[in-house]
Amino acid sequence: MQYLENEFRKRGVFVVLGGWHPSALPEEAKQHADSVVIGEAEETWPQLLKDLENKKTKPFYIPTRPVDPKLIPFPFNVYPDGPILGVQATRGCPFGCEFCAITNMRFRNVFRMRAVEDVVEEIKTLPGKTFNFHDNSLTINPTYTKQLLREMKGLDKKFYAFGNINVLGSDEELLKLASEAGCVGWLIGFESMSQESLDIVGKKTNVVQTYLDSVSKIHDYGMIILGSFVFGFDGDKKEVFDLTDDFVRKSEIDVPDAMILTPYPGTPLYDKLEREGRILTKNWSKYNFEHVVFKPKHMTPDELLENTKGLYRKWHGTPHFMKRVIKSFWLGGRAALETTMQNLYMKLLRYQE
Repeated sequence: MQYLENEFRKRGVFVVLGGWHPSALPEEAKQHADSVVIGEAEETWPQLLKDLENKKTKPFYIPTRPVDPKLIPFPFNVYPDGPILGVQATRGCPFGCEFCAITNMRFRNVFRMRAVEDVVEEIKTLPGKTFNFHDNSLTINPTYTKQLLREMKGLDKKFYAFGNINVLGSDEELLKLASEAGCVGWLIGFESMSQESLDIVGKKTNVVQTYLDSVSKIHDYGMIILGSFVFGFDGDKKEVFDLTDDFVRKSEIDVPDAMILTPYPGTPLYDKLEREGRILTKNWSKYNFEHVVFKPKHMTPDELLENTKGLYRKWHGTPHFMKRVIKSFWLGGRAALETTMQNLYMKLLRYQE
């Protein structure tokens, strides 16, 4: 990306950078841009455009307050046909997991909810039958979520959403409403089979001993699970790989994902590892859940890498891959099949290296 940014600037194009990485490291981003938008852009972007028109732009644009969800517009007539689009009903996350880049971005730890009627109207405008909720988690406020799901019933849409396992495993009314509203599946951050690791990083919503029963309840309502498992936490011993493999097999997680812990800049995890001298590289292109960029506590970097890749290959080797493709199509039709293929195939190709 730096090449593109620098090339555009050489040609006299005004370059603006924003998003997670520029917000975490704005001074670095400014080396490759004329202006940097830090955090949410609904307030600052109109001001930047006005300043650009008046030729009085500033190097950094920083919001002064969290965006009011009532002011978030949605385009009624500009959605393209074809791709699976995204809707955001809520923004932010009140939890403070040590490794999460979301809650450490300016104002993203402030949880906000859009009016249910606005969300429903936006969903109605989507050209396709399938969409994803892009909320950090659609289950942070179950009362709100259930109200939204009730209003979505009858829209004839299929959707995926991120959810917290503690809520999904304990609120069967929510599961029933989700299924009736067209939910195909849930993307769930199980993160670890080590309760010690979860406690260390502040993942307070997850209790390992409830996982199996929770997964069973979700499956009972006909929804698939895309479950992420992260390896390399300070509480992870070598046996965590076998524990995770056993759980995935017993629970029949539909699409399990094995990821390497990545300490993104701006997170408490990155700051801690930096203080301890455990950051191995600042080549940001390797900060993608597929490379080891720090020194693990209870294993070598190579052990972390090879065990994680080995699990992914095992889970998604040809017999397992085809079984999950068939099950996804049986449960959720085309919507589930497309998402399953997208999540499995490209990463499997990279892990063959």
